[in-house]
Amino acid sequence: MSGRLLRWVGTGAAVGALLATASPAVAVPGPDGTGQRPVSELLTDLQELYRKAEESTETYNATAEKLKDQRAEVTRLNGSLARARTSVHDSRGAAGRFARQQYQGTTEISPYLRLLLARNPQQAIDQGHVIGRVAAERAATVDRLVGGEKKASALAADARTALETQVALAARQKTARDTVRDQLKEVEELLASLSSEQLEELARAEEEGMAAAQKKFLASGSLSGSPGSAAPSRPPSRRGDEALDYAVRQIGKPYKWGAEGPSSFDCSGLTSKAWAAAGKTIPRTSQEQWAQLRRVSLRKLRPGDLIVYFPKATHVALYLGDGMVIQAPRPGSRVKVSPIAANPLLGAVRPDPSAKAMKGYTPPKLPRGATKGGDTGYSRAGAPPA
Repeated sequence: MSGRLLRWVGTGAAVGALLATASPAVAVPGPDGTGQRPVSELLTDLQELYRKAEESTETYNATAEKLKDQRAEVTRLNGSLARARTSVHDSRGAAGRFARQQYQGTTEISPYLRLLLARNPQQAIDQGHVIGRVAAERAATVDRLVGGEKKASALAADARTALETQVALAARQKTARDTVRDQLKEVEELLASLSSEQLEELARAEEEGMAAAQKKFLASGSLSGSPGSAAPSRPPSRRGDEALDYAVRQIGKPYKWGAEGPSSFDCSGLTSKAWAAAGKTIPRTSQEQWAQLRRVSLRKLRPGDLIVYFPKATHVALYLGDGMVIQAPRPGSRVKVSPIAANPLLGAVRPDPSAKAMKGYTPPKLPRGATKGGDTGYSRAGAPPA
């Protein structure tokens, strides 16, 4: 296990209790390089750094989605503006032609005016209608010109505003990106200062803490209503089954913040793409998934539902069944199967609440090693493990 990062812990309280009773045989230097820091303190620091990095990642993802929409809006407005300007140009040409004809006395009306002197009254009336139509066409041309100029002016103002918004969003996205990078650099630097023995001890503590959190969660009866067990297996909806099948096929692919496939994923990139593969578009970020999708009780979970974590809804996973989830855990890790209590739960949402459960459901076959490895962070050299 040398040179690997730690796993996410289920609850801070569980790890705190575990480490409080453990012998502080392994400690690391304090900030000034003179004192000793207990394992529990270092573990808390690492988890806090990861949590902040994931919050920043979700901010980056949300800004990226807004920027994508804004770019589409700028393109739409520019297209409308181009068409409006073409219309104005054509209207100006027609108006100029009428003006020249009138000035030169060579308008198409002149022959009709001469015909009004004809002795045939009916012919004169008919020609009068023609003159009226020509006059109406002139008036309509002027109206189109005036209206077109107003529309083009308004569209130009909207396009300028939309472009300014796009520039602001791009700057915000860059800030979020830089924040994530800085936070992950802190993790790398901290881990680079540890020995293999220290990393081993920290990894053991976190793994044991996660197991304790899962045991405590199942004992609470939150899933089934019966303490000590997970909820009985329920069949998913057809789309839920397809989303889960997609997620299973991604197991082993690396986590990369801001990624949504096909070769790598972050947590919400995995869940949004899984449901997109099932024909259901859901929000890109875990926070929007929590805000916009239908909440569902943990006791009524079915495979394919989304499990949301942390008070700010900054992490998300797909429910597999039997108290397990499929998730892209954190930077340096790989998509894997984890206990549902691997992180502090916030709740669950269902992308297709009105869909009926399918009949004849067979749980997906997991690839070998789906629960092993992969749920680690950067190596001491700062690169993901092979």
